[in-house]
Amino acid sequence: MHLCHYECMAQMTWRLTDELLERVRRAARRQGRSMNEYVTAVHDAATDPELAESDAERVRERLDRAGLLAPVGPVHSRPPADQVARARAKAGKGIPLSDLVAEGP
Repeated sequence: MHLCHYECMAQMTWRLTDELLERVRRAARRQGRSMNEYVTAVHDAATDPELAESDAERVRERLDRAGLLAPVGPVHSRPPADQVARARAKAGKGIPLSDLVAEGP
């Protein structure tokens, strides 16, 4: 295990368009920060649950960090019973897998 005697820092390579790079430069300059300080502050604000505006956002961020947040998107539900019955009936026809395995190539 590596222990730091001061705050450990890591580096990251980031690909971005020239236009975005220029916007980041201008924003950092307006705040009197280096680009590194500005980008670090932006990422910190986007991911630190303590900087969230509400309790719900803080909880959501913690759940996301723990990998417990449900994916965002359409909720999938069970298909109607008649579709399931038709699929089962079709699946029950044909050659059983055990026969195919026993036959070999």
